[in-house]
Amino acid sequence: MENTQNETLLKIISLIKSSEKKYKENNFKGSLEDKLEIKSLMNEELRSNKEIMDKYKEELSKLYSSKFDLIKDHKMKIDDKKKMEIINLLEKKSQEKLLNRDYEGAVKALRRSEKYK
Repeated sequence: MENTQNETLLKIISLIKSSEKKYKENNFKGSLEDKLEIKSLMNEELRSNKEIMDKYKEELSKLYSSKFDLIKDHKMKIDDKKKMEIINLLEKKSQEKLLNRDYEGAVKALRRSEKYK
């Protein structure tokens, strides 16, 4: 069981890097597809495993670290309930943009939601 979770985590980390590379190359549709695959791999079992979630968040923080990060500052001042509301709102916004075939907007909304995790 633990081995399967580690394999899934390695796949997720690989997808995170792939998505970031595609995003920087302006391949927003490819980046979005990778992000959606990550989301489908992050099942309840993985989300409940603190060690795996810490590694996932650590990988995201490597990508999104910045000297001036307003989301990070905002995240420190709000409670978990408000964070979840923001994450859900951004994920919903991403889905709406995807329906309109606005891949750039959809992936940007998902990236923003990841910063709140």
